[in-house]
Amino acid sequence: MEGANHGLHADVLVIGYGKGGKTVAAKMGRLGKRVVLVERSDRMYGGTCPNVGCVPTKALVHHAGKRRPEDAAQEWYERSVTKVQAVTKMMRDGNYEGLNGMETVTVLTGQAAFVDPHTVAVQAGHERLTVTADTILINTGSEPIIRDIPGLRESQYTVTSTELIETTVLPERLTIIGGGYLGLEFAAIYRRFGSQVTVLEASPKILGRLDDDVAAVARGILTDEGIEIIAGAQVSQVRDGDGGATVFYDKDGHEHSVTADAILAATGRAPVTRDLALEAAGVRTTERGAVEVDAFLRTSQPHIYALGDVNGGPQFTYISLDDSRIVLDQLIGEGKRSTADRVAIPHTLFMTPPLATVGLTEKEARAAGHRVRIASQPVAEIIAMPRAYIVEDPRGVMKFVLDADTDDILGAALLSIDAQELINTVALAMRHGVKAAELRDAVYQHPTSTEAFNDVLATIVRAD
Repeated sequence: MEGANHGLHADVLVIGYGKGGKTVAAKMGRLGKRVVLVERSDRMYGGTCPNVGCVPTKALVHHAGKRRPEDAAQEWYERSVTKVQAVTKMMRDGNYEGLNGMETVTVLTGQAAFVDPHTVAVQAGHERLTVTADTILINTGSEPIIRDIPGLRESQYTVTSTELIETTVLPERLTIIGGGYLGLEFAAIYRRFGSQVTVLEASPKILGRLDDDVAAVARGILTDEGIEIIAGAQVSQVRDGDGGATVFYDKDGHEHSVTADAILAATGRAPVTRDLALEAAGVRTTERGAVEVDAFLRTSQPHIYALGDVNGGPQFTYISLDDSRIVLDQLIGEGKRSTADRVAIPHTLFMTPPLATVGLTEKEARAAGHRVRIASQPVAEIIAMPRAYIVEDPRGVMKFVLDADTDDILGAALLSIDAQELINTVALAMRHGVKAAELRDAVYQHPTSTEAFNDVLATIVRAD
C-alpha cells in the first residue's frame, strides 16, 4: 500500500488467513472473482495450523519421540525448535505466495475493522486502506486464554502455547495449568524432551468426558512417562521469585505449591473478535465472544459469513476446511450444505501413542437409551496387530461401542500407535452405515494397525 489512504472493491473480502478463509479465497480467485484477503500478522499467513498449531506441535511430538536418553536435552530441544521453525516458515511463505501470486487475489497485511456492513478499514502502520465488498468472510481464528488468576498474567514465567513452542530454551520445570487435550499434549511433548512436568487440572479427573476405562489407560501411560498429574487442583495464585515462579493451588482443602521455570496457560482459546468493530457492521456475537452464525455460517448480516474458530464451533483445522465447503456451496453451489451434515467427526489427543475418539462413549450411549455391546482389548493382546510390537510400542487399548440391536458402530476410542489414522476409517464406516461385522471381517493389509479391527471387534467383553 502506497500513500496514506486508498480504496479497493472486492467481490469477496476475507478477514484472516485461516484454513477456511484461504480455501474460499483461492477457489473464488480461480473463478475470476476479485478477492481481497487481510491478515493482521505477517507470521500468520496460512492461519493457526501451519504457524502455531497442529503442524509445529505435531512436529515437536515427532522430534521429542526421537530423542535418546544420551542426547543432551537442551541441545536436542534447541535443534528441534530450529527445524520446526524452518518448516513453519516454508509453509507460511508457501501460503502467502499461493494466494498473493494469483492475479485476482490481493493480500493485505494489517488490522481490519468494520466501518459499515460492506466496508472494512485496514490499518497497516501509518497507512489506511478502505475495502468494500459484496461478500465478507470473517476468519480471524482464536487465541490462548490466560485466566484471571492473581499473578498469572503478570508473571514473567507465564507463557501461552504459541510462545512456548517458539522459545529455544527448554524449561527444566514446566507447570501446565489445564489438563485438557492441549495441556496433556504439551505435557507429553516436554516430558519427552526432558522437562520435569506437572499438570494442574481443576476437574476431579483428567479426560473426564471419556469412559473411565479408557481414561485410566491414558493416564497410566502419561504418569509412567514421568508426568505428574494433579486433578482437583484449584490454582489460587502465582508468585515470582528468584530463578522461578511458585504456583499455589488448593486440593482437598489444603494449600500446595509447585515451583516452575515456565508456566503454560492451557485453559482454552477464545475467538478473536475484539478489534473488528463488529457492531459497526451489525454483526452479533455470542456470550463467549464468538461470531453468531446459523447452520449455513451466515451471521446476522446475510452477506457476511464466519468460518473456523471465530464462529464458536469445534476448534479444528478440518472443521474450518468443512466450513469453507459450506460457504462455497452458498456462494457458487446449491446452498444446501450445512453444519447439520457433519456426522462422526473424530478427535485426537497427540500424546504417545495417540488417543483418537469418534462418536459416543459407552456412558453416553447407555444414557441415550441404546442397548450396547462393548468390544475392547489392550493393544498388547491384539494378536492381529504385530505392528505395535514392530515399532516397539504395544501400549494402549482399543474400544468400540456397538448397538446390540443393529450392529451399528456408535463410537470408538483408539489409544494406540497410528490411532490418528485408524480413527478416520472408523469415522468413514460410521458415516456410511458400515456395520461392525463388516469392519471386523474386512481384508486388511498386513502388517498394519488397521487389521487390529479383525481381533478387537470379535471380542465382545460386555453386552446388554
